Parts: sequence; structure tokens; C-alpha cells
Amino acid sequence: MSKNKKRGTNFLVQGSVLAIASIISRIIGLVYRIPLIGIIGDKGMDYYSTAFDIYNILLIISSFSLPLAVSKLVSADMSLGRKRNVSRVLKCSLIFSLISGTAAALVLMFGADYIAGTLLKTPYSIFAVKVLIPTLIIVAVLGVLRGFFQGLGSMMPSAVSQILEQIVNAIVSVWAAYALVSYGAKIGAVLGNADNYSAAYGAAGGTIGTGAGALIALLFSGFVLFAYMKVHNRQAKREKNPKVDSYQYIFKILIITILPILLSTTIYNCNGLIDRGIFKNIAHYQGYGANEVSEWYGIYSGKFKTLVNVPISIAAAIASSCVPALTRVYTQGKMEEVKNQIHTSIRFTMLIAFPCTVGMGVLAAPILQLVHFSDESGMAAKMLIFGAVSVIFYSLSSLSNGLLQGINRLKEPVKNAAVALVVDILVLVALMLCFDLGIYAEVIAFIVFGLVMCVLNALSIRKYSGYKQEMRRTFVIPGIASVLMGAAVFGLYRLLILIFRVNAIAVIVSILFGALLYAVLLLVLKGLTETELKRLPKGELLISLAKKLHLLA
Repeated sequence: MSKNKKRGTNFLVQGSVLAIASIISRIIGLVYRIPLIGIIGDKGMDYYSTAFDIYNILLIISSFSLPLAVSKLVSADMSLGRKRNVSRVLKCSLIFSLISGTAAALVLMFGADYIAGTLLKTPYSIFAVKVLIPTLIIVAVLGVLRGFFQGLGSMMPSAVSQILEQIVNAIVSVWAAYALVSYGAKIGAVLGNADNYSAAYGAAGGTIGTGAGALIALLFSGFVLFAYMKVHNRQAKREKNPKVDSYQYIFKILIITILPILLSTTIYNCNGLIDRGIFKNIAHYQGYGANEVSEWYGIYSGKFKTLVNVPISIAAAIASSCVPALTRVYTQGKMEEVKNQIHTSIRFTMLIAFPCTVGMGVLAAPILQLVHFSDESGMAAKMLIFGAVSVIFYSLSSLSNGLLQGINRLKEPVKNAAVALVVDILVLVALMLCFDLGIYAEVIAFIVFGLVMCVLNALSIRKYSGYKQEMRRTFVIPGIASVLMGAAVFGLYRLLILIFRVNAIAVIVSILFGALLYAVLLLVLKGLTETELKRLPKGELLISLAKKLHLLA
């Protein structure tokens, strides 16, 4: 196998590395949010999530698109052997990140009160918002380093830094939230509002961990970069007749590359902030109390969205890993390889998204009860039952955004996200004003945005790459296998709960059984081939095991 071909087929393994790291990071995030919610409560989670919605928009505008842009530029230069230019791209990107991160931090510093209090009707989130100001600069620089390594085709530094970041985040967040909750209660007692101040200061404690985790990840990534650049610079010096672009030209290309990605990701991610503002203002107009609305939104963001974001993060990881490889083969004009990589990445994502959707739907209340150590058969469970399908839509839309960027169709996700956002807003307003669905209107609007986005992206991919979506093995077989698995898991859970009367045992055993059954059903229904299994990490071992069990011929 040629070197180029190895690179072209290695993206799924690299994607798996990032996907595994994302899963571990999400699990850590899910685990530490359990005590965090217990400490600051649903109201505190509303303040916490409001702060992050504001922070995330500024992060997206300032630097979220940097890793993808840097990985594209580095990948293109490395494929041409232009290592000196790679070094120059890195320098320009770091300068750009410091400027953009600082600008975003200044906006947050002077605009936080107006955004949180006036626009989003959540004034007590201001403490958590201001804690996140320096984090904008740290994460901007960190994003450049991660994008640099991904452009080189190595996902390991990004993966390890993600896990380190979440571990530190978890420890510091819980400790700081615990320390500041009691401090906030004392201040609130003096001011006559102990409950809100306690939750607000606790939420601020939770956001301290975000900055601490990002700083540790930056230090680790910087150390790896320092070690790598010694070798890289020696190799760059041996280049014959090197062609190096001017700094002005690189800045220009960087901005041209960033802007479409920036517009797409901003529109794609700002729907949460816009929805929050619309929802809270309409709820206020309808006469709902501020505390009641905060508790609703705390459940929605802290319990429902936290869980569904775990499998969705896998698609984001695959998108990050496939863009450099896809850009490489697209630039080389290898359209069959482009179609093959698109097909493989969509297949792999759907193989994971379908069982996660069904599993969360059928075990919604038991999973929430396991995670939060309380009876969650009410609002949170209903959200998860009806909203679990969003896992499929957001997984596919996140991935397809990356695929379109990989084939240099950067404007398409922007236009598609704008259309999806308009539909999302119309649905949310109609459901609240006409049907008075409360927080469930938010869940439905969330689903609609993902659905519209993935449909429009799929049409764009077909138009610009010529890729025709295969349905049977990508959607039908995983769907059938997931439904059969879901029925078996639901029945097994009911049986185990009758026998053991312990929710944790019933849920964990049911999930493990479901994963095993799903894998068997995929092989029996011919949803996975031997060739596809080879491309997965430890593929040969999986093939050997499947043949011993007579699941593969």
C-alpha cells in the first residue's frame, strides 16, 4: 500500500482516537456534573449553562474555527512537503489566536451584564460569565495547537489533552462549586436572597474548572509541540528550493479559510443562545416566574442536553479527523476516494448514533435515575424520551458540516444553518404561543434544527461531490438492529428490576447486554463487512472473534 493510500485510509483510525477521547471526556463531564447539579441545583445549572452559552458564542466567533482552518492549511502544506511554510502557518495562527481571544475577552468583560441580564433574563449568571473571561484567550491558543497536530495527521496530542482538560475541570469545578455555594449563601443572607446567590456563586465555581482544565491542556500541548518542532525544524532545513509564503499572504488565507467556517459554526451553535433568549422572554410574557423558568432550563441543559451530547461528540470527533484527509484527496482530484471517505465516515457515525438514540429512549428514566441518584420519571425523562432522536440528527449534521468543509464547500453549511435557524425560531415561537408547551417547545425546536440541518447538508454533499447516499446498510440495518436491541433491553431491564430491585444493576447489565446484542445483530444482518471491520481499531481481533462465533463467514 502506498504512503498516500495509507494516509487516505487512516482517517477512520485517527477519528476513532478522537472519538474515544471525546467519549471519555464526555463521560468525565457527565460524571462530574452529577455532584455539581447536587451542589448548585437546577437553578444553578441554569446560571451555569447560560454562562456557557454566552461564552461559547464568543469562543466560536473568536477562535472555534481556528483548529479546523489550521488543520486544513497544515495538511495541504505537508502533502506538498512544505515544512518551512508549516512553521510559518503555525506562527501566524498563534498570533491570530492571541488577538482574537483577547478581543473576545474584552467583549465579554464589558458586555456580560447586558447580555446575561437584559437579553437572556438571567442576571444571576453574571458571576459565572465573568469567571470565563481569561479562558477565552487560553482556549484560542489551545485550539491552534490542536489544529496543528490534526493537520499533521496525529490525533493523539489532541486526544490526551482533551482527557487531561476534563479531569482537571471535573476536580476543580466540583471543589470550587462546593466552596463558593456556602459563601454565596452568606452573601445572599445579608442581601435577603440566599437561594439565588448561593446558586449563582456555585455556578461561578463550576466555571473556574473550565479555565483550569484548559490551562493544563495548553501546557501539555505546548510541551508536545516544543518536542516535535525540534525534529520538524531539522527536516525543514533540508528542504531544497523551499517555497515560503509571506506572513501577509498566510494571514489572508487564514482569514479566508476561517470566515466561512466561522459563519457556519456561529449560526449552527448560536441557536441555543437565541432559543434561550426567545424562550425566557416569551415565558416571562406568559406569566411564568423567573425561578420556575430557571429550574426548567436547568433540567433541559443540565440533564437532557448533557446526556444527548455524549454520542453527538463522536460525530464531531470524526468530522475533525476526516477534514484533513478529505481535503488532501479532494485537492488531488481523487473523487472516488472522496466518495469512499464520505461513505465510511457517515456509516461509522450512524452505527453509533442509532443504538444510542434507541437506548436513551427506552431507558430514559432509569438512566437519569442512575446518573442523578433520584427519581427522574418526570420532566427530564420525558425530554429524553422524545428528544433522543436528536442524537441521529445532530450527529449527522455535525459530521456533514465537516465533510462539506473538507471538499472546500465552506459556504454551504453557512446557508444551511441560516435556513435551519429560521425554521427553529418559527417552530419555537409557534409551539410556545399557540400550544403553550413550555420547556418541551425547546426540546422540539432543538430536534427540528438538527433535522433541517442534516437534510440540507446531505443535499449539498450530493450536489458538490457526486456522492449518492447508500440507505440500506447506513440507515435501515442499523435502525432495525437498534429497534430489536431496544425491545430486548427494555424487557431485560423490567425483568432485572423485578428480580434485584436495584436500578443501577438493571441499567448497567441491560446496557452491556444491549451493546453486545447490537453488535451481533449488525453482523447477522450484514450491516458490517470484514473489510470495514479491518479499518476499525483492533479490527483483526474483532474479525477473529466474529469468525469464532460464526458471525462472519
